[in-house]
Amino acid sequence: MSETISTPHRIRSFHPRRGRVSPQREADFQDLWPAFGVQVEERSTDPAAIFGRRAPLVVEIGSGMGEATAIMAAADPERDYLAVEVHYAGIAHLLGLIGSAGLGNVRVARGDAITLLTRMLEPGSVDAIHIFFPDPWPKARHHKRRLIRPENVAVLRAALRVGGTLHCATDWPEYAEVMLEVLTADRGLVNTTQGYAQRPDRRPVTKFEQRGIDAGRPIADLVFQRV
Repeated sequence: MSETISTPHRIRSFHPRRGRVSPQREADFQDLWPAFGVQVEERSTDPAAIFGRRAPLVVEIGSGMGEATAIMAAADPERDYLAVEVHYAGIAHLLGLIGSAGLGNVRVARGDAITLLTRMLEPGSVDAIHIFFPDPWPKARHHKRRLIRPENVAVLRAALRVGGTLHCATDWPEYAEVMLEVLTADRGLVNTTQGYAQRPDRRPVTKFEQRGIDAGRPIADLVFQRV
């Protein structure tokens, strides 16, 4: 899943890989990327120019294969969904879902999410940020690579409008505790509930989540609001 910026001064939390794609998905990428793809660059971008309208914007960081993105966007046509991913296979798969479902309110950004939030989008311009099942980097020596850490949370919070929401989910209990601690410590965010939130019905079960359930790991949702 895509996560943090890869400059020499920032620790990456992802390893880009192309992965295998079927001929159909390769065709989907070639056919649909020009209309629905966004290359992450260090330049300001107006979401209205990307989507062809002005609507509340949801940014999903690490959309994986895109099934959850497509389901949520289809059920939420009044908002626009910008899915950020670095892995080619996931991008191609989501583009195929966009094409087959005729989703006009989804675009796929290829590249680093922190660069997108700090360089391409205006501060306070995002209605919601979704981070579902990011890489937990379970080994202690890799914890510094986790997406949810104070310096990144400051970027996420700054991108949100006042009243906008940051919704995270994980199946790693230790990471859930860290998420709760880090998000609670940010003075610009407030928890919408006591501790962990109940899983919202609007969030579909992802493949990553199902793997956690099958392994017997508890699922933790955290929903914070910018104040």
